[in-house]
Amino acid sequence: MTAGADVLKAALWMSGAIASFTSMAVAGRALSFELDTFEVMMYRSFVGICIVMSVALATGRLGQVRRDNLGLHLIRNLFHFTGQNLWFYAITVIPLAQVFALEFTSPLWVVVLSPLLLGERITPIRAIAALIGFVGILIVARPGATPLEFGQAAAAMAAIGFACTAIFTRKLTRRETIISILFYLTVMQAVFGVVCAGFDGDIAVPSAQSLPWLVLIGCAGLLAHFCLTTALSLAPASVVMPIDFTRLPIVAVVGMLIYGEMVDIWVIVGALVIFAGNYLNIWGETRR
Repeated sequence: MTAGADVLKAALWMSGAIASFTSMAVAGRALSFELDTFEVMMYRSFVGICIVMSVALATGRLGQVRRDNLGLHLIRNLFHFTGQNLWFYAITVIPLAQVFALEFTSPLWVVVLSPLLLGERITPIRAIAALIGFVGILIVARPGATPLEFGQAAAAMAAIGFACTAIFTRKLTRRETIISILFYLTVMQAVFGVVCAGFDGDIAVPSAQSLPWLVLIGCAGLLAHFCLTTALSLAPASVVMPIDFTRLPIVAVVGMLIYGEMVDIWVIVGALVIFAGNYLNIWGETRR
């Protein structure tokens, strides 16, 4: 009964993560007509700082923010800032379903990069899972059959950026609290955003119509990862991962209803192959 209740709770938390990720995609498109990706990231980080500081002060955990691992925080946030900017760009130029399908390769990139960055060993199952995921990428992008767009490359590179973020987050969680990680996430990326957005000497001021979308992105970004982390604490990844993959059909329906995007059958097929690679990796880790 307890295990069943935990799975139900995990599913409810994942519904919050799915709603948050989908909201970010819609809000990002709404803002793309007024702000560039650097400006979106800058204002999103400002909103995030307000939220994290409010939570830290309200719970008395501001003292958990330390300066012992600033180098790791810097590397992690450079990867995340790069990946998130590429993701925001991709959702404005290619169908949302395609972006999300390519984003789901992120766990497989963790498998490939972990030996280099964490010294972990690639097992035969991990290698097969990564190969299956690469086949899924080829099915989604279909190079040669259709013109290769930069938006597809941006989404794929965003997945690599998110994978590196996950790897360095894993290293940080051994030494830092969540409050400390989120504090440096928002503060450092606000600095990166100011530098990149102001590089041309022109930072756009959001209009009154854009402010709600910026607040939504700032809140949804933090909420999505909080919901996902909570779900993984309640149920194993083998349960959470299939729930997370329901993001794809949901965002495909959103893209069709709001933007008139047709659902490409090859994107669905490729996403299923990518899911198979991810699930094989999870199954292998569970057996170990």
